[in-house]
This record gives sequence, structure tokens and C-alpha cells, in this order.
Amino acid sequence: MKHIGIVGTGAWATTLGILLARTGHETVLWSRTEARAVELIRARINERSVPGVQFPASMSVSASIDECFSESQLVIVAVPSVSVRQNVRDLSDALSSVANIVCATKGIEIASGKRMTEVILEELPEFSKDNIGVLSGPNLAPEIASGKISSATLAFPNSNVSESVQSILSSDVFRIYRSQDVKGVELGGALKNIVAIGAGFIDGAGLGANIKAAYVTRGLHEITRLGVAMGANGDTFAGLSGMGDLVVTCYSALSRNYRLGFGLASGKDLQSVVADLGQTVEGAPTSQAAVRLAEQLDIDMPITKATHAVLFEGASPRDVVNDLMLRTLQPENNLQAT
Repeated sequence: MKHIGIVGTGAWATTLGILLARTGHETVLWSRTEARAVELIRARINERSVPGVQFPASMSVSASIDECFSESQLVIVAVPSVSVRQNVRDLSDALSSVANIVCATKGIEIASGKRMTEVILEELPEFSKDNIGVLSGPNLAPEIASGKISSATLAFPNSNVSESVQSILSSDVFRIYRSQDVKGVELGGALKNIVAIGAGFIDGAGLGANIKAAYVTRGLHEITRLGVAMGANGDTFAGLSGMGDLVVTCYSALSRNYRLGFGLASGKDLQSVVADLGQTVEGAPTSQAAVRLAEQLDIDMPITKATHAVLFEGASPRDVVNDLMLRTLQPENNLQAT
């Protein structure tokens, strides 16, 4: 049994806590407020984020930094990307003494364009880069919390660390593959959400399965190209954290990013749809970061720009898809074109 501290009390943090407690570990979710911690402890269920699933006996919630992290052999960060930096900063003294940190957040910091592991390392400058990794894959929290099987990729710069943490996280219902391509695993998980929003608004607008397949396929092509420009291995995007995560996010109504896109097609604005969902949707801020990165690196990303236009510029799904169809004709496999 390992003691695992988890930063966050949202859907993914709670699901990971439940999953790992079921497999024999002691998990503690860290809440920023005492009131929320007490509420979850008394209820033994996170009805807001993971309804209907009881906490295992070896899972607890606390607002005490010491209780959550002083004995943790592993810490998992699972909070919205916009709050990762502040959370890690607030916990920096406690986190500096843990063995390994896994980031389970899928996003890119808007202002800096940095990946989440880069943000964590900036806030923990004395922490070894080899001991900060990322977990990503086709992981819909409601399915995993209900006991359905799933798989994911775990990446650390150091293969020995990857193997050690892989053995902790893997179980008969959660198969973990390991990688040393932290950039690729992290960027695949973050950038695919942009494409999933587009898949949602294509379905919502009734534009058809053919163009949705094209949008998703070409979307994978361009996020791979951006990833490679940022130093990732292109092959990683064909794995669980790339294509695997993309497929489930684009084709399941359980996906928040898909549902955001679907809602936008009804004519509602971004704020209204997000309010209706009641949960964080990472693809929207990630699209802002991706557009900036593409401009900085001179990478043509028309699908990302199309999704961004629907999210933030008032464009309609039908108009952005029509514009994509009218682009200059190009070879499919030219890495300089989409």
C-alpha cells in the first residue's frame, strides 16, 4: 500500500482517488477549503463531480497540507490548468519533499504557453525534473469511476522513475503504458480538446459524419505538427495520449469538450454553455494558448483557428467549416500544410 496525495477535489481528482483506493492504496484528496473537505468526508461521495459513486474506505479528503502530503510517496496534481501554478505555489513547501509528482491536468498555460509540468517545475525549482511526470490517455472519469476498464500513458524523463510509478498506478482495470516523451504525452492530452470542441459543434450543427471524420483526422495532423515543433516525438501522437484520447473525446457525449462544442452549435455563447455544464472545460483556454504558440512557431493550424473562432469570435460552425473547405488545395501528407 502506498500513500498517495491528490491535489484537487474535482471529477478527475476524485476518480483517481477512488480508482487507486480500490486497488489497495491510501488516497487523500487535498481541498483548498475546510468546508468542502468536511462536506465530502461526511457524505463519502462527490455528488457534484462524480455522482452516485461512494468513496472507498481507504480514501479521505482533507484541507490539511500535512495530512495530505507529509507521508505521500506519490502526489498527483489534478486541478484545472488555470489554477495549477497557484496550487503548486501554495503547496511548494510540502511538495518539495515528496518522491514523485504526476500531473494529470490536460492544458497549456495561456499567458506563457507552458506545459503543466513546466509550470510545476518553475514553482518547485529545487525539485528534480526527472521526478515530474504526466498521466494522459482516453480516460472519461464517469466510466472509470463506475468501474469500467481503461488505459493511459505515463511519461517521465527517467525510465526508472516511469517503471516505479507505473507499478503503483497500474491495476487490472487501469492499464498503464510508460514513455519518456513527456512533451508529446502532455501536448497530445491538452491539444486534442480543441479538436473535440470542433467535433461537438459539427455534430450539433448537423454537418455530417464525413466532415467530422475529416476534421478529427486533420486536427490530429496539425496538433502533431505543433507538438513536433515544440520538441515532442511525432509517434507519441499516434498513441493513447494522442489518437486514443482524441477518439474518445470527439465521439463520446461524456466528454465536456464535445458537449461544449455541441452546445455552441445551438447558438448559445461560451459563458452560457460552460455555466450549463458546471465543470471546467480545458479546450477553450487551450485553444487560446495554441493559437499563440502556432503564431510564434509559424505553424499553420486552420482547424485550431476555426475552433477558436467559434469559441471567441462569434463565428458559426457552418461558416468555419465552409471556410476550411475553400482553402488552397494541398497534398495530404505535406508536413508543411493542413
